[in-house]
Amino acid sequence: MGMFSRIREDITAAKQHDPAARGSVEIFCVYSGLHAVWWHRAANALWRRGMRFVPRVISQIVRWFTGIEIHPGATIGRRLFIDHGMGVVIGETAVVGDDVHLYHQVTLGGTGHEKGKRHPTIGDRVTIGAGAKVLGNISIGHDSAIGSNAVVVHDSEPWTTLVGIPAKPRPRRGAPLAEMPDTADFYVI
Repeated sequence: MGMFSRIREDITAAKQHDPAARGSVEIFCVYSGLHAVWWHRAANALWRRGMRFVPRVISQIVRWFTGIEIHPGATIGRRLFIDHGMGVVIGETAVVGDDVHLYHQVTLGGTGHEKGKRHPTIGDRVTIGAGAKVLGNISIGHDSAIGSNAVVVHDSEPWTTLVGIPAKPRPRRGAPLAEMPDTADFYVI
């Protein structure tokens, strides 16, 4: 898929996620979450070619302009939408699936000085609320939702809602019965 096709796809995703979106030109010009993702793609391409300094400089400049820090080593899927992105941090070994929606001040971070994979893996179609922290080498299942200010430190199944500090799982509303995890394993709030 070409660069312009990806940009059109990102703008369409922004229209779908943001009821305040007024048009493609406005989204292209003023949506800092999209700008951060677009610059991340360039920095990540350099990172994958073995460059380290220039991609880090790019990510720091983008952080300065947008308030969003995406490490150039992070793996970002298609149609990531960062809504009101100020304070978003995505760590080096984080993996973000397709059609993920992040709100402001979300952290996909590590828990210490581990080596290797130390940031979360986020499945497809996951929504992460404002201020949520997803920490460590954990996996969040597809079609899950993480509530605002939740602190997630354990893996979750698909179609799960995670809320609280530390976050506790519960079945997500609207989950197809075949996709719902066994509710006996959940602490229901």
